[in-house]
Amino acid sequence: MAKGYAEGPAAEEAERRLEELERGGGPGGEPELRLAVYGSTDDQPERHFIGWRDEVDPDELFSAGEAWGITVVRATV
Repeated sequence: MAKGYAEGPAAEEAERRLEELERGGGPGGEPELRLAVYGSTDDQPERHFIGWRDEVDPDELFSAGEAWGITVVRATV
C-alpha cells in the first residue's frame, strides 16, 4: 500500500517547522532552504535522502539506474 502524503521526511520536516514557529520562529530569522533529493537505491530500497540538488543530478541518477522513485523537495538546512 502506498504511503500517505502525511508521512516521511517531508512531513517530519513540516511538523518540526510548525513546532519551531509555535515556539517563536527560532534564532536568526528565516531558515535557509535547499532542494533535497530523495529516492531509493540498491543499497537502501526504502526512500531516503540522497543528497542536495546542487550536489547531485537526479536525472543522471535515474538514467544511470542508480536511483529510482526520485523526488526533489524543499528542506531546511
